[in-house]
Amino acid sequence: MARADATRNADRLLSAARELVAERGAEVPLDEVAKRAGVGNATLYRHFPTRADLLVAVYADEVDRLVRLGAEADLFTWLDAYVEHVTTKRALAMAATEGPAGRRAELSGRWHQTITETAAALVARAAPELRPGLTAKDLLALATGVALTAVDAAHARRLLALVRTGVQG
Repeated sequence: MARADATRNADRLLSAARELVAERGAEVPLDEVAKRAGVGNATLYRHFPTRADLLVAVYADEVDRLVRLGAEADLFTWLDAYVEHVTTKRALAMAATEGPAGRRAELSGRWHQTITETAAALVARAAPELRPGLTAKDLLALATGVALTAVDAAHARRLLALVRTGVQG
């Protein structure tokens, strides 16, 4: 029973943190996360000893969601989700990887590899419909450029649609 309670509390904390970070950013007070989750601060710190630990868990969960979508979506549906992810989660990704120099490289590298593998599988499935020689890295570079220059997620999706169809009338 205690293990089930601990898992439930961790899930509630992660859900509350995800909501609050989306609403107010990565600097949300940790006691507000605990309060929204309906647990005490001690429970929060037992599961996530530091803000960085909590932010890493939130961002890792977001990457996992994106990767899971790749297993069920087509390439362009996934790319829409990818540009939205990059557009809306960039600050979280940066906050989650702050700290010791090696930590950012390790976490970012692991997340980047997982996303690249997902994109590669989607490109392989869609290959008959794509320009010959197009790679997952090509598409991710284009989509990331779109996401980083867009004013918001809707604009990023619009720009991605232009990339997909071209700009010739």
